[in-house]
Amino acid sequence: MANNTINKEEIEKFSRLAEEWWDPEGKFKPLHKFNPTRIEYLKNDIIKEFKIKNKKKPFSNLEILDIGCGGGLLSEPMYRLGGKITGVDASKKNINIAKIHAKKNNLNINYICSIPENLPKRKYDIILNMEVVEHVNDLELFIKSCSNLLKKNGIMYVATINKTIKSYLLAIIGAEYILNWLPVGTHDWFKFVEPKELKIICKKNKLIEKEINGMNYNILMDKWSLGNNTDVNYISKFIKG
Repeated sequence: MANNTINKEEIEKFSRLAEEWWDPEGKFKPLHKFNPTRIEYLKNDIIKEFKIKNKKKPFSNLEILDIGCGGGLLSEPMYRLGGKITGVDASKKNINIAKIHAKKNNLNINYICSIPENLPKRKYDIILNMEVVEHVNDLELFIKSCSNLLKKNGIMYVATINKTIKSYLLAIIGAEYILNWLPVGTHDWFKFVEPKELKIICKKNKLIEKEINGMNYNILMDKWSLGNNTDVNYISKFIKG
């Protein structure tokens, strides 16, 4: 097995969908649906953690690394909030789409086709790992590499899917086979990550969990919200010690 975090099958899978990143009714519709909820959470939490007074451009002077950035759905809002954004993805097609979309909108985002362990050893204030850890080849190496890129007292956010029977029924059977929200095969239940497993790996790498929230979908209201239920989607916050 290669000594890196690249999962070639996962990269090829998302590369085939690259053209659809910015289509709100396309294959990435679920991401477009819950993007506003996660952006609002990140914005409010970062303002609180860094005691930010500037509410117009709250992320000014913050170095933010968005790993597994895809077509830039999260990098762009973070940039508009004032952040100095580096977006990283292992798929060249994803990075090309992200670059084109950013250029079209005059956004100065630094997009790189790479993986965390191959990045220059600079330090960031914030690392975003949104819906990426369930797609990597070596989770321990991935987290170690992320920790090496984070400043002391910096924050890493990890959003992923819990490994439960409920997540199998909802995130795979429901989302892929019944509701057709995602292409069949998007997720592999065996690569889902339990919060306790993530917490243990992060602790080994000087990343201390500060909080965990569930990301819950209300099918009647067609709306995502933060909550206490972490059975399926969840987002954890870690501080670098």
